[in-house]
Amino acid sequence: MTIANPTTPQAAPEGRVPNETTAAVWRGGDLIGLETFPIPALGAGEALIQIDLATVCGSDRHTVSGRRQQPCPSILGHETVGTVVAKHGRIETIDGTELHVGQRVIWSVTLPCGTCDRCARGITAKCRHLKKAGHEALESRWALSGGYAAHILLPRGMPIAVVGDDLPDELAAPAACATATVMAVTERAGDLAGKRIAVIGAGMLGLTAAAVAAAAGAVAVTSIDISADRRALAERFGATRSVDSVPDAGTIDVLFEFSGSRSALQQGLAFLDVGGTAVLAGTVAPDGLLEIDPESIVRNHTSIHGQHNYEPRHLLAALGFLSGSAQTYPWTELVAPAQPMSELRGLLTGPPGPAPREAVRPSR
Repeated sequence: MTIANPTTPQAAPEGRVPNETTAAVWRGGDLIGLETFPIPALGAGEALIQIDLATVCGSDRHTVSGRRQQPCPSILGHETVGTVVAKHGRIETIDGTELHVGQRVIWSVTLPCGTCDRCARGITAKCRHLKKAGHEALESRWALSGGYAAHILLPRGMPIAVVGDDLPDELAAPAACATATVMAVTERAGDLAGKRIAVIGAGMLGLTAAAVAAAAGAVAVTSIDISADRRALAERFGATRSVDSVPDAGTIDVLFEFSGSRSALQQGLAFLDVGGTAVLAGTVAPDGLLEIDPESIVRNHTSIHGQHNYEPRHLLAALGFLSGSAQTYPWTELVAPAQPMSELRGLLTGPPGPAPREAVRPSR
């Protein structure tokens, strides 16, 4: 977890802090427009990041469509990579090294307090005083919290990871949400070596999970998606086969659910073998109740877990996995060519494109 510990609180910030920045502000419904804001003076332990690329997570599309609640108005965007342009005092990254002006970085979706009982238990993603990048109200003390902007201000305590020169922006930006979440999900499932894996949903998370499972030595990885194009894509990302319905996956040891479909999950649980494990991560909006037979869960030694967001270590794991698999899988094909920020409204409200992720480059 990032720890900001300024050596001299009265010292001037390193780097240059511009007077103002431009951001795409969501004001409800499909009202999204570019606005200019003053950049506040940096406090102790804070860093100012110039956004290089922001990818469009599906949760932002859900927010704009009304499926997901969030403070409004606000600056959305939490899958983001940028360059440090200024900082105030010493700031440590997740791996304990000092942050420097000029470094490319990604940061966590979640900003924990670090002191509550949940943080003490290592569940910082569910901190009792949690703040989230790209989810804070424009009128809050963290107005510049979103990635759909020329700059973002990272508060003291924000988990930050430095991005290696080998990773292009198109890989680094999704790592801040999709890839790190998958690292948390697969960790919850335990050792995947020799296991039969089913992955429901072949979007950004599902494709990443297939690749992680294959790299972990799974004996079979079945991708399940209703889209023929996504199924074909899954077979390029570690899936040993792809099918359009859950029953076609057959008996499995591990189920990863990323689609958010209650009915698909209901079917998937029925195909878990004795000692099977299910990790649910796709249902982040209401979709009805599951029917679970307690006797079956008991007799079959079934484990069911939920995973929402991730811990700082998963951010490092995401970068490491992407770096190690960059020559194995065509990651950059999962992100559409970046658009200027003026096109963001259409990317959030229009139909999804063929690539799992759209992207904006605020400098355009």
